[in-house]
Amino acid sequence: MSDRQGGRPPAIRRPGRSDVVELLADPDRPRAWTLLVGSTPQSYVDLDDPLYLDFEYMRRLGHLLDLAGPAGEPLRVLHLGAGALSLARYVAATRPGSSQLAVDADADVMSLVRERLPLRQPSRRSGGPGGRAGRIRVRIADAREALEGLPAGSFDVVIADIFAGARTPAHLTSAEFAAAAQRALTPSGMFAVNIGDGPPLAHTRSRTAAVRAVFGCACLLADAAVLRGRRYGNLVLAASGQDLAIDALARRVAADPFPGRLLDGDDLDRFVAGARPITDQEPQLSPVPPPEVFARS
Repeated sequence: MSDRQGGRPPAIRRPGRSDVVELLADPDRPRAWTLLVGSTPQSYVDLDDPLYLDFEYMRRLGHLLDLAGPAGEPLRVLHLGAGALSLARYVAATRPGSSQLAVDADADVMSLVRERLPLRQPSRRSGGPGGRAGRIRVRIADAREALEGLPAGSFDVVIADIFAGARTPAHLTSAEFAAAAQRALTPSGMFAVNIGDGPPLAHTRSRTAAVRAVFGCACLLADAAVLRGRRYGNLVLAASGQDLAIDALARRVAADPFPGRLLDGDDLDRFVAGARPITDQEPQLSPVPPPEVFARS
């Protein structure tokens, strides 16, 4: 693994693909990296501090994971979209003994992550990611195909953070996809989705409607400016068949370095009003981000 003293690791460009998979070093943290596919940041990881989640939407997903069960107790977590395994490392650190499966369709990305950002392999006695009491498995596969092939009730949490470049493929945004996630969850399990969208948030409204058609409880987390339709950004949608920890979640989101807002209940009803759920019959890619969103300074 190259560090800052050793220089920037080489980019990967495989025959048949036009984009570049690369790691960008963080000058402020000695062993922290941003994973990019093309010009799109896909993940951020600090190898020395798995609790540090740099992207705001990742912090919000971290809050959801913290509240998904009693503090410190193991969870069974399915990550659809593996990235640099940032959230999987976070769960392994905060909930030792957790069993996790990360699914990603991009073999080049996972090859770079395995080579340059290896998971710590503690002794079996420690019960960490490499131990008998907790592990992180990685599978190269399409997220929908992998999800539909899993046994029912296999997971406590399913996280969908799936982008091909800067957009989420259409077959991963529908009500049928949400239903497949529900099937893989325990009755009290939680489904969490990262959505990239901008004004007028039509995609988010339809995607939220799709998830709410399947799950009884839902909430939406985002920066206030994004929710007001002032700019493009990430929105985190959480859903469950049982009540979510709304009050605790709202407090955590409000206390973030860049405070966010939470919509649920009547507020979420108003947000979604009139939106048609996305279905497999009328699939919908997530929107193309504005060019300036990922521009490098």
